[in-house]
Parts: sequence; C-alpha cells; structure tokens
Amino acid sequence: MGISTSYRPGEHVLVPGRRRRPRWPVGKFAATLFLLFLGLVVSFPFVWMIRTSLMLPTDALKFPPNWIPPTFTFVNYQNALTIQPFARYLLNSAFVSCVVVFAQLLTASMGAYAFARLRFRGREPLFLLYLATMMIPFQVTLIPLFVMVAKVGWVDSYAAIIVPAIASAYLTFLLRQFFMSIPRELEDAALIDGAGYFRIYATIILPLSKPALASCGLLAFMGSWTSFLWPLIVIRSRELRTVPLGLAALQSEQTYTDFPQLMAGSVMALLPIMLVFVLLQRYFVQGIALTGLKG
Repeated sequence: MGISTSYRPGEHVLVPGRRRRPRWPVGKFAATLFLLFLGLVVSFPFVWMIRTSLMLPTDALKFPPNWIPPTFTFVNYQNALTIQPFARYLLNSAFVSCVVVFAQLLTASMGAYAFARLRFRGREPLFLLYLATMMIPFQVTLIPLFVMVAKVGWVDSYAAIIVPAIASAYLTFLLRQFFMSIPRELEDAALIDGAGYFRIYATIILPLSKPALASCGLLAFMGSWTSFLWPLIVIRSRELRTVPLGLAALQSEQTYTDFPQLMAGSVMALLPIMLVFVLLQRYFVQGIALTGLKG
C-alpha cells in the first residue's frame, strides 16, 4: 500500500526531523508587562500609606526615606483610636452608608422600573429632565439645601446626612439600562398569571438584577463613605462625625501633623471599602458590563 502525498489547503505539513517552534505571544507579553506596571503605579500610594502607618514619626520624616520601616509599630493605630474617637467615627459612617445604600437602591430601582417598563405620557421627557439634574454641581444646591435642612431642625443629626442622599439619578440611569435588557416575555407571562406591576418588580425584576444592584450598591457605599463637604457643613458635634471628618480632625486639632497617625486612620478608613469591593467584585464587573447592553 502506498503512502498518499496529497496536500489539502489548511492542513499542517510536518517535516520529518524538525519540530515546530511555538510562536512567542509578543503582544500578550507586552500587554501583561504594561498592565503590571500600571498596577504597581496605582498601588504605590497605598503601599506607602501602610508603610508610613507602621513607622515612628521620626523615621517617617527622614530624607532620603527608608523604604522599609526600621521599627515596625502599631502605636499609631492605638493613638488614632484614643486621641480621637475613631471607632465611633467608623460606626457613624457604617450606619449612614448602610442606610443610604438601602434607600438609594430602593428609590433607584423603583424609578428605573417605572422608566423602563411602565408606559405613561411624558415618560421620556421626564426621564431626560431627571438625568439633567446630574449636570447641576452640588455646590449650586448647597446653600438652598442647608436652608431647608435648618428649617426642619435637622442640623447636627443623622437625618441631615441621610435624607438628602436617598435618591440618585445616576443609579436610576444604570438600573434602567439593565432593566431594559431583561426579556419582556417574562413580564408578559407574569401578567397572564395575574401578577401586578409591584409583584413583577419584586419577584422577577429584582432577582434577575443582582449584578446591577450589587454594582450600584458598591457605588452608593463608596460615595456615602467618602462624603466630606456636606457632613462638614451640617455636623457640629464630635459624636456624629463620619470618617472623613475624623481624618480631618486628626490633622487640624493637633499642634502638628502626625503623619504616621494620619496614615493609620486612613488605613482604617480604607479597609471597609476594600472589603466591600472584594465581596462584590464579581457582581460589580458583571453589572457594569451589562448595564449598557440595551436602551
């Protein structure tokens, strides 16, 4: 029986005695190095912050700086918790942020469902008007908002921080885009079975929107946790300060700036955000990727 020597286009011909050398993915390797470099640049301030928080004040001010602390110490964290009631600041921020996240997700999801699924006259102009509020700087509405809060007697209270932040046009827009990507056949089947709009919203729309809700919740938590200007204006007492106000107090209420102590407070302020992001990272990436599919 003879050996066929026919060649068909698309087939790989193996030459006896020679091995096929694998191609070096130069583009992928260069992209990996570039992303690694960007990661190091972005993470450098955080590494420097942690490094400074573990040093003595005399070691932190040396020049040229010591990249590795000569003496590791946790006394800065202890001082941040004793000189200022930083634990109370963390609890205040946690309480305010959790309430704001729940309120924003509730109002944004209900508004997004109305704009995405319900048909009523003037829906599109009303939605555009609602989005137009995002173009108004917060500094423009700062004084009228403070006057309203002062008239109802909410100055120096949790309500002054929470109530003005219960609605978000940006989160409403993100959730509307996600809701419009959900097949309408699911709602039609529920309507045939006798379900109302609220039941469809609670039992169909929300369970299918976990990625979008998680990403919006993370954005709301970060915005509330890092808010500084509005709490600075409406909060007067020390017991109601949030974390950003506590960090400012660590710097302003002392005769000199203790940088290791300030960095220790910054590390404690950053840990909750990092923890929430790690827990919701998968939903966050998936939700951001899906919110612009349709609409």
